[in-house]
Amino acid sequence: MSGWISIHRKIQDHWLWQEKPFDKRSAWIDLLLMANHKDNKFLLGNELIEVKRGSFITSEYKLMDRWGWSKTKVRNFLKLLEDDKMIIKISDRKKTTLTIVNYNDYQISETTKEPLKDYGETTKEPHKNPNNNDNNDNNSLCMYDENFKNIIRLLEKNTGVIPPILIDEIYEYSNVFNLDMFSEATKIAANNKKRTVNYILGILRNWKDNNILTIDDLEALRREKEIERQQKQQNQQYKNKQYNQPKKTKFHNFEQRTDKYSADQLDDIAERKMLEHLERLRNQNAL
Repeated sequence: MSGWISIHRKIQDHWLWQEKPFDKRSAWIDLLLMANHKDNKFLLGNELIEVKRGSFITSEYKLMDRWGWSKTKVRNFLKLLEDDKMIIKISDRKKTTLTIVNYNDYQISETTKEPLKDYGETTKEPHKNPNNNDNNDNNSLCMYDENFKNIIRLLEKNTGVIPPILIDEIYEYSNVFNLDMFSEATKIAANNKKRTVNYILGILRNWKDNNILTIDDLEALRREKEIERQQKQQNQQYKNKQYNQPKKTKFHNFEQRTDKYSADQLDDIAERKMLEHLERLRNQNAL
């Protein structure tokens, strides 16, 4: 048997395709559907990543979820495909890149101009390239629950296109935080003018490390910080008041002779002193 058929990527939306677990045949076809039909680039942090035609970025965790397999089964299957020279797997600390060997053998040539002979007698236009997977990552969202889909929509609305390499990490946090918590993290990022997925994930990571998992936890944290802010403000005001008071020298420690008299008594003393002084002057003049 020779020849081939084209399979549209919309098959991934069909209820038959979503039945799990996959068998090896379905998993292999799924890899073909995920591969990029043309060279592509996306920004991962501050690094521009180029993905060639026939390749795509994924992870074992993502394939586990798509296929309903264990991590060991996914790893063994990819190793089997590598040994049979069907794929090339390259992994680093940030991502895993899979490349379909002889990818063009599974696709229509870009230069095809004539209709396929067995396509049908009524076909008048040349067969279109079936490899348009520009929206490949969005198609794969059908494998996730509604909460995760809403989170992805929220992030895309506020940050733009999400790098595929971050999908798994977002999915992990979606199992910890609900949509409201993602929304709060997104607002904080916007207020700080840091509208990036990495910044939002950093906020969520900090909350998780500090066991801030719900809106109630977050509100309690904010109240605590407000109390701390007010306390610091009061302490600063007290310090400023102390600083503005006149400084005492060592001479302020001695008691003044006048401290034991009232104001009226001091006036009487002053008047008496003046009269005594005048009396002395008159006596000197008499001499």
